[in-house]
Amino acid sequence: MPQTQSPTLNHLLAALPAGEFDLLAEHLQLVAMPLGEMLYEPGAQLMHAYFPTTSIVSLHYVMASGASAEAAGVGNEGVVGVSLFMGGDTTPSSAVVQTAGHAYRLERRLLEQGFNRAGALQSLLLRYSQALITQMMQTAACNRHHSIEQQLCRWLLSTLDRMPANDLVMTQELLASMLGVRREGITEAAGRLQQAGVIRYRRGHIAVLDRRGLESRTCECYDVVRKELGRLLSDERDGTLGTARVR
Repeated sequence: MPQTQSPTLNHLLAALPAGEFDLLAEHLQLVAMPLGEMLYEPGAQLMHAYFPTTSIVSLHYVMASGASAEAAGVGNEGVVGVSLFMGGDTTPSSAVVQTAGHAYRLERRLLEQGFNRAGALQSLLLRYSQALITQMMQTAACNRHHSIEQQLCRWLLSTLDRMPANDLVMTQELLASMLGVRREGITEAAGRLQQAGVIRYRRGHIAVLDRRGLESRTCECYDVVRKELGRLLSDERDGTLGTARVR
């Protein structure tokens, strides 16, 4: 398998001891994750877990009116489908591919079996779930107390952390849906960032020109989530999660 498509591009899978990784590896199915694909809908029974490698998935809560906002994002640091090992078959949220790429898919039965072996996989998944809860709680607080510009900077930084490049394919309409705000608010915030030379926006593409500029304009929420993820999921050997093994 080419290294560019290796399961160890996902940090959770890469952090597994070789023995536990090998038990899962033969069952992992590489799948394409096209932009906008719905992985699951609210109330639907989950059949697979997804370990993103180069894709990013947005977890949305949808209101009865049809309005929605992102509660959390999942990239190569995590897994989509925590309900499968937390005792629930369904979830009130939806999962939509935000950034196209690839992921490794695993049948629910196999994930449950791996989790119930009570080894390193179980420990990693539980700690990741805590990090995901932290992200959701911080996002809720951020959306309530911080400006649209701060929220946009937080979202851009979190997305950059999951990508190898600084260029994002993202329309203002989609950004507004992610943050649960009006499109006009995104237009104004993005305009200020562009005037400051922090980003360049054109035809659905956002290029980040000055990461430090983004960091200086965001709120504390970005750093809180980043640090908590690192604290919970750091590899004891060298302080980093998911040092990919050469297999």
